[in-house]
Amino acid sequence: MNEQTLERFDVVELVPGFRPPPQAAGTPTGAALADASRRARAWSSDVQDELKPGTDLHRREVCRMFRDTFNPYRPAVLDWPRLDAATLQRIVSLPIWDIAVQTEGKARLRMAAYARTLGDADMREALALNAWEENRHKEVLSNMVRAYGIRLAPEAAYEYPDDPEWAYLVTGYSECIDSFFAFGLFEAARRSGLFPPELVETFEPVMQEECRHILLFANWAAWHRARLPWWRRIRFELKVLAVWAFLGWERIGLARSIDAEGNAQAQDNNFTVSGARSVTDGAIKVRELLALCLAENERRFSGYEARLLRPTAMPRLARLALRCMRKDG
Repeated sequence: MNEQTLERFDVVELVPGFRPPPQAAGTPTGAALADASRRARAWSSDVQDELKPGTDLHRREVCRMFRDTFNPYRPAVLDWPRLDAATLQRIVSLPIWDIAVQTEGKARLRMAAYARTLGDADMREALALNAWEENRHKEVLSNMVRAYGIRLAPEAAYEYPDDPEWAYLVTGYSECIDSFFAFGLFEAARRSGLFPPELVETFEPVMQEECRHILLFANWAAWHRARLPWWRRIRFELKVLAVWAFLGWERIGLARSIDAEGNAQAQDNNFTVSGARSVTDGAIKVRELLALCLAENERRFSGYEARLLRPTAMPRLARLALRCMRKDG
């Protein structure tokens, strides 16, 4: 399958044995939505033993967490609120939609490709569900841009990765970086009042789902490396370092893209600063944004079992940056 270019994504075909989770028919009620949201953001293990990475118990509880916190919202029935002209223009002009849609398209395939290679049934099922949820994120974005008339660049066909593990590592660590900033930006947008509360709440399940995704990734990485013999672990750690170098290079450079009219344009992959200005009307400083990202990162993870590992790289870097910054910005 390495040479295959996929025109249609179907995780059931890509990952043998995977079955999508059941979802209720019809439009969910307010009570059902509230209950699903509560279950998606809080989970505790009932086992008393240590959840040591690499053990069967750790793997079992990580995968159980991911199953138990599944949120059965359906993109097709999300209610997109009507926007006034100024808010609509603000949404349309955000410099994120092309990258967001294409990122979800890549992520779903890369996760499914790596899940396909796993011999452990529990972890294979969890990563396949992760891929299914990434496809659902793409559906949410597609429905939103359709609802608000946002023009996107044509999507290139998604190619099956030659090295599924590398592709999964790139996607997983990239989500750890992007989600850390997205948590803060999302809260900044909510506080700014520039967007209707109904629109913010519509995206809330997607944001919390990203928290679950990187929680799964952090624990998969610890479980995977702990099970490797020392000679394979050295190779794995070198691959992880190469992934971080690749992501660092990607985020300080400019990516070439095609706009809605088919014209080449420069697009900054690191849109955190420009995104912050867009969602707050320029009213937030870098120091304030980093502090907000840290607070939101902590809040979103706070409901999950404390013995499960969290992504640590971005919080550590943010704390270091805050210590180096002057308090007056």
